[in-house]
Amino acid sequence: MNEWYNIEDVDTIDSPALLFFPERISENISRVKEMLPLDRLRPHIKTHKTKEIAEMQVAAGITKYKCATIAEAELLGMVKAKDVLLAYQPLKAKALRLIQLIQSYPATSFSCLVDNEVTAIMLSDLASAAEMNISVYLDLNVGMDRTGIVPEIALELYEKCNLLPGIKMLGLHAYDGHIHHPDLEVRRTMYESSYTRIALLADQLVAKGFEINIIAGGSPSFPFHLENGRVECSPGTFVLWDKGYGEECAEQDFLSAALVLTRVISQPTPTRICIDLGYKSIASENPLDRRVYFINAPDLQPIGHSEEHMVIEVGEGHSWKIGDVLYAMPIHICPTVALYESAVTVSDHKVAGHWKIIARDRKLAF
Repeated sequence: MNEWYNIEDVDTIDSPALLFFPERISENISRVKEMLPLDRLRPHIKTHKTKEIAEMQVAAGITKYKCATIAEAELLGMVKAKDVLLAYQPLKAKALRLIQLIQSYPATSFSCLVDNEVTAIMLSDLASAAEMNISVYLDLNVGMDRTGIVPEIALELYEKCNLLPGIKMLGLHAYDGHIHHPDLEVRRTMYESSYTRIALLADQLVAKGFEINIIAGGSPSFPFHLENGRVECSPGTFVLWDKGYGEECAEQDFLSAALVLTRVISQPTPTRICIDLGYKSIASENPLDRRVYFINAPDLQPIGHSEEHMVIEVGEGHSWKIGDVLYAMPIHICPTVALYESAVTVSDHKVAGHWKIIARDRKLAF
């Protein structure tokens, strides 16, 4: 029972259940602050989506944030975050919701992304109709090939956006999520190739008289961005951490602070067990052998997975029994959290309470 994850009153928890360990979350916040000065830290809240954790971050002096949905942005307005980037390019319906947020939370400065002139004009028209300015970052594609304009052709677009009424250009955003190689030096080389393109565009804009902020650097790359002194970094996973980044980013000293509790519910054959950890309980975008790591049974590997069940081959003569508890560390914590409406908090090996995953919902008030 001395292992950090064991829960004395585990029988009071229905499974599957998301577990948060607040003391370890607090320690992770302290550790990221030791790595990054506060003026260059803009954590992404997509990992936790939770009011209580956002309040912990605000109380720790973190003023800048990044999010992916209007609900996450609204959550940050609720906790009085000072500066919030909606790292998403809104179409009209989402832009109207963003305008409502700007009007409803005047203590928070909201911004969003654009990567094309059509969207920029739409934002300009909506902002002008609402008699306001919308702050905007130009979204760059530096290798993720998901959204953004490539830096080499972005200068003209930035200048055009800057001339539009109702839009205030703040700088450049680049998500380099393609940089996640486990070899640190390979990752550094990929970072340098990517950042060189961002820096060249930034220098061109500065030469034309623009003040340019740069936001870049997710969990695998932010230590490199930190070295150049120019970029606001936006790691998110650090606050809960997971097995995937624990392996890929072994140089980063964060604590696992979220697990999923699951139990043996059946023994369908003499050599197999079934646990209540289905698609609906653990992120399943990875191959079957890269979805979960059982921290108290590291040799177990699933052989089957469906909506409510996971089947594991355990061999002849095993000792597993119906009701046995497994503590599962997700390979990818961010989409796992989004599967739960609340998390059980655990302190000093006992259930302490429940935190609602409030921004899991697509819509709060707006």
